[in-house]
Amino acid sequence: MLGNFIYFIIVLLIYLTHPPSENTDFTGPETSLLFLCLTAGFACLTQFHFRRFEKRIFRENSARLDHRFHNLLTRQSVMAIVLFAADIYWLNLPAFFSGIPLFSATPTCQALLFIGIFLAYLAIIWACAYEAYRKLYMSELSRRSYIISNISFSIPVLLPWLLLSGVADLIHVLPFDLPRQFLSTTEGEVIYFIFFLFAVAIFGPVLIQKFWQCTPLAPGYDRRQIESLCHKAGLEYADILRWPIFEGRMLTAGVMGLIRHFRYILVTDALLRMLRPEEIDAVIAHEIGHIKRKHLLFYLFFFGGYMLFSYASFDLIIYFIIYTEPVYRFLSHEIFNSSDITSFMYSAVTILSFLIYFRYIFGYFMRNFERQADIYVYTLFDSAQPLIATFEKIAMTSGESPDKPNWHHFSISERISYLKKCEADKGWILRHDRKVRKSIAVYLIGTLLMGGMGYHLNFGETGKKLDRVFSEKIVQRELDKNPDNPELYSILGDISHNSKDYGRAIDAYKQSLRLRPDNPHVLNNLAWLYVTCEDKSIRDPEESLILAQKAVELLEAPHILDTLAESCYENGQFANAVSAGERALKLADKDRSYYEKQLGKFRKALEKEE
Repeated sequence: MLGNFIYFIIVLLIYLTHPPSENTDFTGPETSLLFLCLTAGFACLTQFHFRRFEKRIFRENSARLDHRFHNLLTRQSVMAIVLFAADIYWLNLPAFFSGIPLFSATPTCQALLFIGIFLAYLAIIWACAYEAYRKLYMSELSRRSYIISNISFSIPVLLPWLLLSGVADLIHVLPFDLPRQFLSTTEGEVIYFIFFLFAVAIFGPVLIQKFWQCTPLAPGYDRRQIESLCHKAGLEYADILRWPIFEGRMLTAGVMGLIRHFRYILVTDALLRMLRPEEIDAVIAHEIGHIKRKHLLFYLFFFGGYMLFSYASFDLIIYFIIYTEPVYRFLSHEIFNSSDITSFMYSAVTILSFLIYFRYIFGYFMRNFERQADIYVYTLFDSAQPLIATFEKIAMTSGESPDKPNWHHFSISERISYLKKCEADKGWILRHDRKVRKSIAVYLIGTLLMGGMGYHLNFGETGKKLDRVFSEKIVQRELDKNPDNPELYSILGDISHNSKDYGRAIDAYKQSLRLRPDNPHVLNNLAWLYVTCEDKSIRDPEESLILAQKAVELLEAPHILDTLAESCYENGQFANAVSAGERALKLADKDRSYYEKQLGKFRKALEKEE
């Protein structure tokens, strides 16, 4: 089931990382027809695969069929993601909704529409898979319940994003400038994200249990038994709930909630019906172990760690891909333009970093936290035999192979094997607890290092240097294709100027002016370089004055007037410097303290001359 969580997050990333565009390759009717044809083709292909799978049931080994069934579900789900990506990148469906006032004012509503499209693709898969599921596992679940249970189990993963994005939309719609200004800063975005991460983690369980239509477990023996065990473990909670997932026929339990006022223990009817009292105690002890070992809190930090991971690694990966000439040439071959390539790489790198992190880092801790919750049973009981018996029943009733691999759980066989080792030697309990503690310590150290690297890449000199090299590489590549573009030479001149490659900056500015002599910004930048360059052998105050005068004639802006004033000052024309400085200060609506300081310098020089 956690696979569905991953699919939704990947789809959300595909949508959010696609830049808005009004350009489309097809007309509205053409796009609609292509969309319907692709969807119909996907449905037919999915139906074909599951019908062919149904024919193998009762003819092959059930464990092998179980593996193939889940592989088929995974393969079709990946195809649904590819189809969704085609809707976004090829058909550019968002462009057809961008003009709708509701979607323009609240982007979250448009995002929900497209998440709904992907949900429809998954519903097609589940509808086609139902008969195979029913026959393979001899389930009495209805098709409708099978589809709804899959949806309801997966949708809560979108809750944090929905609240985060929805409230941000509301802030931008309301007529208050201060919140909007706060969210427009990096610090504001970080604080806002952290605040919502904790808010959703604390209050989210209330919404999730309502969405799942959970109800309080009725008073009686089962409830008293669970209450007694929680009291014995010292666990406080808000309620014990019946979990109707898959009509309650799944033999499972769960716990959610960081604080006791919003903490819920979930049990299914199948668990209460099929397990003996001591086995129910063992399962609840496992769930209590998650709380006592602070696993839910660690999961929260791991999500924050992902933000640091992507923050630190994203730029490096993008730099590598763009900087590698053969890769870029391959991606930009004829049918792709540079903006499409950038958008595609942004999405691809974001999704890749997400998959790597959650598959190998988050998955590692999930597996070991589950094992730590298993062995927590020994804190409350002398033996884990009831939990072992429960796992055996789950393997028998689910129809799934006990050796089935799982990225977020050890297989049932592996869990049983480890508990049996603990039965023989309790030292295995301490060994695993030490392993988890050491792993968390390594993770925290790595996270701090990644955070430091991310800071240097985004705000330090290392990041600035990489940005310059990266930008220069891109501009030079574009110049090779468009050698008569004055704007590209202007950008190259700015990059070279900032990196103190003054000779190259001058050459680039001059080339830009050769192609477009009336560009005030290039005239101004070259004039500023000639008059302020720290390499005095490059300075040319007289040429700077000529260039600055031309720039002011074309555009009278504060920064250009300041360049003219500085040029006059360096040429000993202090009165003209004061005049230009006064005009610059009059026009300036920001950084006024800088222009006031400049004007003071010019007036002081004029007073000395007089």
